Amino acid sequence: MNNPKVVMLGLGYIGLPTAAIIASKKLQVLGVDVQARVVDTINAGGVHIIEPDLDGLVKSVVSNGWLRAALKPEPADVFIVAVPTPFGEEKRPDISYVEAATRSVLPLLRPGNLFIIESTSPVGTTRKMAKIIFEARPELRESLRVAYCPERVLPGKVIYELEHNDRVIGGIDAASTQAATDFYSIFVRGGLHPTHDKTAEMCKLTENSFRDTNIAFANELSLICDKAGINVWELIELANKHPRVKILQPGTGVGGHCIAVDPWFIVSDFPAEAQLIRRARLINDFKPLWVVEKVKNAALAFALEHGRKPLVALLGLAFKPNIDDLRESPAVQVALGLMGGPEADYLVVEPNVEQWKHGALTPLDEATRRADMLVFLVAHRPFERLEQHAHELDFCGARKNR
Repeated sequence: MNNPKVVMLGLGYIGLPTAAIIASKKLQVLGVDVQARVVDTINAGGVHIIEPDLDGLVKSVVSNGWLRAALKPEPADVFIVAVPTPFGEEKRPDISYVEAATRSVLPLLRPGNLFIIESTSPVGTTRKMAKIIFEARPELRESLRVAYCPERVLPGKVIYELEHNDRVIGGIDAASTQAATDFYSIFVRGGLHPTHDKTAEMCKLTENSFRDTNIAFANELSLICDKAGINVWELIELANKHPRVKILQPGTGVGGHCIAVDPWFIVSDFPAEAQLIRRARLINDFKPLWVVEKVKNAALAFALEHGRKPLVALLGLAFKPNIDDLRESPAVQVALGLMGGPEADYLVVEPNVEQWKHGALTPLDEATRRADMLVFLVAHRPFERLEQHAHELDFCGARKNR
């Protein structure tokens, strides 16, 4: 494609960075979002999410006229869907946002257009959207290219990884795969790997299920070691001395919109076969509950020793360090599981968020000055100076290498 005009449907944690990267190649990009606040913020050259280097990039491409935002899509050459795909009741995937985005561009599609889904989706979603399009616009059946290309980026490194990571690209036919590959070659420096659309969909789910399973192993070890009176951090450090062993670090649980969600997409479609994947998800979902009980027990022990209940500072709400994303965050689950309980009073600290709908946030300096106990839930950079003074504490303390 020569200088295609691009419409990005969804301006969240993936849509906005991707739109900005594409616009930085001097392509006209229209970002579409249902929230007027998001549209206004971007058109003013600002950002509504925290991601290193994103603010400067967006400011540049907006000021230079390559990126603008709107509430509704317009005719273009390439349409990219990057909207949420949450799960609903019984952990079943909800693709209603993908369908709504698809239907929003039905009147705008033209012969030769390229329609791409980047949203993490159950296997077969791309074909379902293609069916919706071709039933409404049968004249496009032979000329519209439809493909699936999932992102695979790490929050905190999104800008770099969008350009440098390899991409798996699966079209509904060979022409669609080639058209999508040609498009991504404009702004992706990593390898482009063509495949079938269903394989591309399954690849994304497989990657995150693999990571979830490895984290579950580490989290299960932490439960076992706690019961056995073994320091799990030392154990993992020693086990990793083996040349072919690389155990991850246990944590509060697993959060974010990918690893905590995607495995359920496989389990939902293949309940009889996905036994290990399901079990790993259950282990990681249980971990925040375990943390809540550990904190409660520590608070009760403090009360017995000092004759009063403690003031406890909960440090961090995001699902991983140095971002503002609270989606599926185990730290949020822990905070909600503790707040209002009789064992202690709580202060909540999250330096990357201005407001939290569930309660007031306390500045870090005030919380550390007032609190009797500190609970390190997320390893945000501002907490590092506190960890430097922490020694071998229990779970409610911290280790420097966590």
